[in-house]
Amino acid sequence: MPQGQPSVVPDDGLTTRQRRNRPLTIVHTGTGKGKSTAAFGLALRAWNQGWPVGVFQFVKSAKWKVGEERALRVLGDSGEGGTVAWHKMGEGWSWVQRSPESNEEAAREGWAQVRRDLAAETYRLYVLDEFAYPMHWGWVDTAEVVSVLNARPGAQHVVITGRNAPPALLDAADLVTDMTKVKHPMDAGQKGQRGIEW
Repeated sequence: MPQGQPSVVPDDGLTTRQRRNRPLTIVHTGTGKGKSTAAFGLALRAWNQGWPVGVFQFVKSAKWKVGEERALRVLGDSGEGGTVAWHKMGEGWSWVQRSPESNEEAAREGWAQVRRDLAAETYRLYVLDEFAYPMHWGWVDTAEVVSVLNARPGAQHVVITGRNAPPALLDAADLVTDMTKVKHPMDAGQKGQRGIEW
């Protein structure tokens, strides 16, 4: 097992083991590609540890055949690692063009389900994919999200992805990665391709 040395040891009264096993709030944000992909990489690690994993997709279309979904469902059903549950909310990127009111309600219900699962300690890792968007749009109250995450019981890790993650969420998170785009094929007019984007 890698043995990294922290640059600071806080005076919090916790042992090294207690501090190491503390549940984390992780945020992947920014304009670059790879936010969800990195979160699904964490889900693979969690599955390998035998942890139950809950994926909640808040924006990507329920009709998309996402490669990570199929792979994680197959692994979850294999009986070799942890279980994997996959939940899709709303109608995807078309939310803004269709009925904003019904899609706002779908996002709120999705968050309500996450709250229920956190209270019940249903999963050990939660991937709240593209959840930064409902907070950014004001559909879900960021202060409430921070409060619920700070008060969650047990050893439940939560990773939230999406552009424009609210500053209050970033402040409350334990680990924040800002994916910065340097260059992307779409800049040259190339559309997304199978095996790369999905």
